[in-house]
Amino acid sequence: MKKSRADEKILGYNDVVLRQSDLEILSGPYYLNDRIIEFYFSYLCSSHSSQDILLVPPSIAFWIMQCPVVESLGDFIEPLHLSDKALVMFPINDNDDVDRAEGGSHWSLVAYCRSANVFVHHDSCRGMNAAPAKKLYKAVAGYMGSSGSASEASFQECTNSPMQDNGYDCGLYVTATARTICNWHANHKNADMNDLWFSAVKEQVTSSAVASMRGEILALIRDLMARH
Repeated sequence: MKKSRADEKILGYNDVVLRQSDLEILSGPYYLNDRIIEFYFSYLCSSHSSQDILLVPPSIAFWIMQCPVVESLGDFIEPLHLSDKALVMFPINDNDDVDRAEGGSHWSLVAYCRSANVFVHHDSCRGMNAAPAKKLYKAVAGYMGSSGSASEASFQECTNSPMQDNGYDCGLYVTATARTICNWHANHKNADMNDLWFSAVKEQVTSSAVASMRGEILALIRDLMARH
């Protein structure tokens, strides 16, 4: 059967395959899907040469939360080498149905900072993803280090995270916040652990910056398409 134009592959970037439908999502005021977030996370990793940063793909973060056999979670997480990372970010989706691909209706972000030993949840619709964010934290906290101390990592809800003013830009807030945190990490190795990246996120993840990000990601994809 002939594939629809929406399913046409337009770009292979690292391990991510983007399709024509992804361009259409970015061209309009639509909710971002897993592929676009995974692509941008992969781009951020490639842009930051530091090996101590990890941006976990949405599918991996989802499986960590929903893994049906807790005893096998360690084997699944081991290849991520979490204990070697100073900064780890997990995209959070409110889908709880493992049989429903790309389900859910809201994205948020959990970032782990090793120097502060804390997981921070940034939610652009405050409280909406509190339960799945805590679920990921409880699943992964014990695997963040080899010493055992990482199991005592705390969880913090960032109460002044920038808020979205519509029903579809949550994924863009995730990508914008992740970019800001990556840049903060690269430039503030000896930062105040009480403030972390909070001031940077508040200053940089504005509604106008988020609104322009849809076009920035689209332009990035088109540029990479032209090079390939």
